[in-house]
Amino acid sequence: MRFAWLLPAAAVLFAAGVASASAETITVTIDKLVFSPAEISVKAGDTVEWVNKDALAHTATVKGGWEVMIPPKKMASRVMTAKDTVDYYCRFHPNMKGKITVAP
Repeated sequence: MRFAWLLPAAAVLFAAGVASASAETITVTIDKLVFSPAEISVKAGDTVEWVNKDALAHTATVKGGWEVMIPPKKMASRVMTAKDTVDYYCRFHPNMKGKITVAP
């Protein structure tokens, strides 16, 4: 019983490890002014990673919400929350559109 205090701490650490181990990274490629795939479904806690293959900067912009700047030939990412079911677009190229659906 000397180490009984360790059990709750171990349970918390184990649960945290399980939660982070189940998170995924979903990649959206930007090529020739197109988000591909344009629509994705993710879970809360997953990371969306945009890989910009164009020579131009792009954004993933949610009107009235967040924005991710994606430099040319680079990548950027965002961890999704349960509230992040959104339509997004590129602020520089508004014809570029995408949708992220987040499951709890």
